[in-house]
Amino acid sequence: MADSSHDQAPLTRTHVRLGWWSLACFLSLGFLLELLHGFKIGFYLDVGNEHRRLMWTLAHAHGALLGMVHLAFGLSLQAAPSLGGNRQPVVSTCLVGATVLLPGGFLLGGIWVEGQLAALAFLLVPVGGALLATAIFLVARSVPRPR
Repeated sequence: MADSSHDQAPLTRTHVRLGWWSLACFLSLGFLLELLHGFKIGFYLDVGNEHRRLMWTLAHAHGALLGMVHLAFGLSLQAAPSLGGNRQPVVSTCLVGATVLLPGGFLLGGIWVEGQLAALAFLLVPVGGALLATAIFLVARSVPRPR
């Protein structure tokens, strides 16, 4: 019989690595937004660009939060290898999809503020949110009740 903690190693490493890289990328985005604000860059701060500022701030916040969710999931797999049950590949795929689509939709929504491309970008957000909700629900369902 295979050691279950050994079976979890690739999935754990994947989510821990993705978590740290997500944090690195999205916290860097936050730093860039602070620079745009600090240097009073018009295409970011002008009154007509409030939508862009909001969308990029949401991309930064959601991306950083999802990085922490990946870290929590990866480290939780190490502590409780049965977390997610037989649906671990589905949970993993949902989390990765959410990490791309949710902040990606906000980021693109700040680039294309008007028109069909903006509408397409905004469609990514609820799909990413649904993937995140699915992953969280599947993990929560797999946590055993206390005796």
